[in-house]
Amino acid sequence: MSTAEATKPARVRWTHQWKELYDEVINSGLCTGCAGCVIACPHDVIGYKHEPGHYKPFHLEEELGETNCGHGEKGCTSCTRACPRFRDWETEADEHLFGRVREDDEMAGIYKDILLVRAKDDGVYETGQDGGLVSAILIWSLENDIIDGALVSHLESNEAGGGWKAIPGVATNRDEVLAGAGSRYTYSANTMAFGQAKEQGLSRLALVGMSCQTSVAPVMWHRRVGKVSKPFKLNIGLLCSKSFDDSMFDELFAVKYGLDKNDIVKMNIKGVFQVWMRDGSYHEINLKECHAWTREGCLHCPDFAAEHADISTGGIGNETDWTLTVVRTDLGRAVIEAMITDGVIETRPGDDDPAAIDLMQRLAQKSRERWPTWANPTARVGLPTRK
Repeated sequence: MSTAEATKPARVRWTHQWKELYDEVINSGLCTGCAGCVIACPHDVIGYKHEPGHYKPFHLEEELGETNCGHGEKGCTSCTRACPRFRDWETEADEHLFGRVREDDEMAGIYKDILLVRAKDDGVYETGQDGGLVSAILIWSLENDIIDGALVSHLESNEAGGGWKAIPGVATNRDEVLAGAGSRYTYSANTMAFGQAKEQGLSRLALVGMSCQTSVAPVMWHRRVGKVSKPFKLNIGLLCSKSFDDSMFDELFAVKYGLDKNDIVKMNIKGVFQVWMRDGSYHEINLKECHAWTREGCLHCPDFAAEHADISTGGIGNETDWTLTVVRTDLGRAVIEAMITDGVIETRPGDDDPAAIDLMQRLAQKSRERWPTWANPTARVGLPTRK
């Protein structure tokens, strides 16, 4: 044995199970509802309700109640290994992806490039949100055999054929990608489509998700959760300051404004809630009116900028028909460069819209300020000291 091997610290055995996850994350208010623990559970004893007022995992075994797990008592640790809010999650994901931790001045996470990007295909551009980049990435990745499926959100249909409830879904072709295009601003735990992807025999997946969801795979990789992490090949994150409970549509949009959620065709947030209806009408709703419907899982979330995605995207700033694009990993850069070469997207320097970059940094800091001081301190690194 060499001297270096002799002095290398031994890897600490991971022993944390559902009991600790429930106490430190779910019951404490840190849980975002990302469902990483649900898809990682090898015993299928963690449930999840994708319904208004819920969006949280819960334990299904009766003998030990909701706070403990029989499999955990026997040594199963998959749920805590998959949780992107358990213990030192940010440092672990940073080290796995970038080989170093975030520094004080990297409030929006570690990245390589910031660009403005939009799809060249008119159909993708018009159907997508703020430039259609996410749809373009998925279509290009499917057609070039980089992935064989993507975990996305779709809209739940109803008897009238419409609906505006976001639900997890799988896209395997251009039409299915475009069916999931656009922003909902309510929560969809896209990770929950993992089971559907497995049933379809898919083994190379892209995940499109809010910031909390895009930390799932890197945390699982670092903590060696097992085979559930292996299908995740491409991680696309959505800039996100919060999402809203689905009950907002019935309790605010319908009651005060007479807007039927089943007749909504598009939504956006540009200082106000912008809503386009099936009859062609357009409406604006003050964001302050919507705050009461903020999901509980967003109240402590410190990650606005999807800091652990390969590519993070969002429609902020002055260039409303371009996507602000944060390229974070070598894989993310390789994908963007290949798409440019293939003529699928067009790009401009991010500095063309300095307001967008400034806004991203400010919103990233504001989100980090939500992270409790009693939780693991790494997510608050770089925040100014309050006097």
